[in-house]
Amino acid sequence: MAKYKIAWLPGDGIGVDVLDAAKIVLDKIALDAEYIHGDIGWEFWRKEGDAFPARTIELLKNVDAAIFGAITSKPVKAAEAELVPELKGKGLVYRSPIVRMRQLFDLYICLRPCKGYAGNPLNFKENINLVVFRENTEDLYAGVEFNTVPDELSEVLMKLSKPFAAFKDVPRDQLAISCKINTKKGSERIVRAAFEFARKFNRKKVTIVHKANVVRATDGLFLETAKEVAKQFPEIAMDDANIDAMTMWLLKNPFNYDVLVAPNLYGDIISDLCAQMVGGLGFGCSGNIGEKLAVFEPTHGSAPKYAGQYKVNPIATILAVKMMLDWLGETEKGNRLEAAAAQVIKEGNVRTYDMGGANTTLDMAKEIAKYL
Repeated sequence: MAKYKIAWLPGDGIGVDVLDAAKIVLDKIALDAEYIHGDIGWEFWRKEGDAFPARTIELLKNVDAAIFGAITSKPVKAAEAELVPELKGKGLVYRSPIVRMRQLFDLYICLRPCKGYAGNPLNFKENINLVVFRENTEDLYAGVEFNTVPDELSEVLMKLSKPFAAFKDVPRDQLAISCKINTKKGSERIVRAAFEFARKFNRKKVTIVHKANVVRATDGLFLETAKEVAKQFPEIAMDDANIDAMTMWLLKNPFNYDVLVAPNLYGDIISDLCAQMVGGLGFGCSGNIGEKLAVFEPTHGSAPKYAGQYKVNPIATILAVKMMLDWLGETEKGNRLEAAAAQVIKEGNVRTYDMGGANTTLDMAKEIAKYL
């Protein structure tokens, strides 16, 4: 019997391509694991009306970790148009399965390391080494939204908020509301995770990213909670910055920052910015981590125009595999895998199109496997 059970979730588009690359390095590194396929993604929504089927949810309840490829998401009307005929007209609403997964399994940490590797022609600056902690279950991604606002909700809002009264003459079907929901518990645990990471890996500073000067209630709660947590880690410096200023300062001097922690939406934004500074989404890996389960993925999308061409850069996925190995306690294997990827990047003999080369997804994986 294998030591680990790993859910294998290719998803859509290039998700299949990059997980094929991941399997090459996992086989070479000889992880003692059983890889169990799980159905997830656009085709299952289109054919079954559910992008995250119950059978896949059950699978995730019984594995040690999961590796995930990519998901195709489309606007609601486009999604409805592409349903198989027998499902049309049933009021089905497409919702991202990865967001559902994070909430259902309480994968409250989104951990996104952004590290520049020597020799990468796409590096913004050499030696960038940032880590983003993104709260993964709350904020504007909570999924509490109305694109036809119920009369009772609009009436309550007009009573509670004077500015909202300006919309009293707007027809309810021309008004949309998305609720930004933050809790003290959610804020406390993601900030604590960031400080504990900093302590464990000898990081010097944690920066709290927010917009509390304008979004006073929710971001105010996040910032005040972060300040309370910071007092418990006196050896680690703490500062804070507004999300808009943060994007500017990161570009101006990324070396002033170390660990960044943010609510869900802001964390999504700055993690893509940080990924671009170390080569783009072909180098952006992510871990969705809870107390009992962790799901690892590249941060790029499904890029359907490249599906099946084995053209895209698999390094983000291979670095996500490294994160999974660390989660499983296989740190020696994880370190070997990162070192192998770093060596291939530095040598520059094999490069995918985004790096200015002509090699395939699988060429890159095979080259990395040579060093394992």
